[in-house]
Amino acid sequence: MPMKPKLRAAFEAELLEALQSEARQDSPSAWRHLERAHVLSQAYAGPHVRVHCRMFAFGWRRRDMRELAGQFARILVAGPGSWLGRAPLGNTGGANVGILTPMPIPDDLRVLLDA
Repeated sequence: MPMKPKLRAAFEAELLEALQSEARQDSPSAWRHLERAHVLSQAYAGPHVRVHCRMFAFGWRRRDMRELAGQFARILVAGPGSWLGRAPLGNTGGANVGILTPMPIPDDLRVLLDA
């Protein structure tokens, strides 16, 4: 099932904000937008894998070996996890959180996910 248009637009906006933040050398903001995109993408295999690839690339540019290893594992399991409905809701997707740990969903994102 494809993402609904409002959800897709919000997902793409978060990815764009991540790029723009990184271009301004605002890494914390860029990462936050990638995490938000991850939360929005979890139920959709393609977008879910895509955001993990973006997180991997972010880690690569920072030479963050922990993030690279964490994202490599997540890239492998993101698609099947989405297809099987096993992605932990609200999980922000970084190597700093458990791969199966559910997390609270920000209210503004919950509205989009519930629509």
